[in-house]
Amino acid sequence: MQMGLDFTLVEELVAGVDEVGRGPLCGPVVTAAVILDPTRPIKGLNDSKKLSEARREALFDEIREKALAWCIARADVHEIDQLNILHATMLAMQRAVEGLSVTPKLALIDGNRCPKLKVPSAPVVQGDAKVPAIAAASILAKVSRDREMQEMEALYPGYGIGGHKGYPTPVHLEALRRLGPTPIHRRSFGPVRALLENPAGIL
Repeated sequence: MQMGLDFTLVEELVAGVDEVGRGPLCGPVVTAAVILDPTRPIKGLNDSKKLSEARREALFDEIREKALAWCIARADVHEIDQLNILHATMLAMQRAVEGLSVTPKLALIDGNRCPKLKVPSAPVVQGDAKVPAIAAASILAKVSRDREMQEMEALYPGYGIGGHKGYPTPVHLEALRRLGPTPIHRRSFGPVRALLENPAGIL
């Protein structure tokens, strides 16, 4: 159920929801939902992409300590390939909201569309820069996914996954051509699909 409203007027039991990992060629899409506690303010909340890694790490712990409720969820590579990235992202957002220990009165979703939820929801374009709860969710999602991709670096050496986090950088694309896709690569994404359809392209 979606609803239009002035999200700046809503303060109580609002869940902010955001995702990270729609663009990478490998790894999951990770989402988070956060209900902040107005009596325990957190300074410096902002879009996770605008914060240093050290600042994100510090806020990651503070958000989990001070929030009324939080949940980190995901959709894995198989689900992304099966559903497509948009629907997998919506599924992961749904899991994050449903995983909250407190039921929100409203879920504010970063972006221009909402997943199907049992609570009222509204999309907020560039919400991670406008709504503190969405900013908090973006931080939890990004730090969680970055940590997972660091672990994947050890499992699949040679791709530079810990550095580019799965995004299609020149380093990643070169390694993909040279080594071929791993089990965590998204088969439905163009560069990966192209290599699978033309194995001769692998050096």
